[in-house]
Amino acid sequence: MKAMILAAGLGKRLRPLTNTVPKPNLMVGGKSLIQRNIEKLVNSGFEEIVINTSHLGEKIKGHVLEKFPDTKIAFSEETEPLGTGGGVKKALNLLGKEPFLLLNADIYHSINLKDIHQHVELAHIIGVPNPKHNPNGDFSLNGTKVSINETSNDFTWSGISIINPSIFNNTDNLIAPYSIWGSVLKKYIQDQKITAEISHKTWIDTGTIDRLGLANKSFKEEN
Repeated sequence: MKAMILAAGLGKRLRPLTNTVPKPNLMVGGKSLIQRNIEKLVNSGFEEIVINTSHLGEKIKGHVLEKFPDTKIAFSEETEPLGTGGGVKKALNLLGKEPFLLLNADIYHSINLKDIHQHVELAHIIGVPNPKHNPNGDFSLNGTKVSINETSNDFTWSGISIINPSIFNNTDNLIAPYSIWGSVLKKYIQDQKITAEISHKTWIDTGTIDRLGLANKSFKEEN
């Protein structure tokens, strides 16, 4: 199975750090976030990786190629904002027609990628208990099926999922930038066609300076 890392974000909430350093290159415990995530993929048996880039993309590409010269990594370079949905769709020519693992570059986690359910009809997402910055969550579960309540939900999407490229078959009408969650997955969630599993492992979205600090604190406590 191939994997894709979403690494094209501007990292606005991490400024001024991301004025000169792309968000995936920010450090946690002496390693960049993207290095940690690539290592997890390689150690879990993923042999081909696609990374989309935009803001300071050459710095991401240079860093990745320096750290992983022997890993099969392809880059999908974006010259304009595409969003997570548009970015994945643009990269489908590199990913092929089989399901692939998708994850955000800016998460610090210990989720076991190797054992995620991989045989999916459309998509299978990994949820985590709601963190303090997202108390109302993103989704709930009806058995293994994902549902979304209007007011409050039990779990937060970790940014890790197994995606079948077929979910993009009817998206030619979407105008980038658009998100994979709001514009692609939600319509299938409404039809009870998306499954999920929940992880209670360490997971931190490092999208702000405070949460980047929390990830570094967590690393020190665990090591």
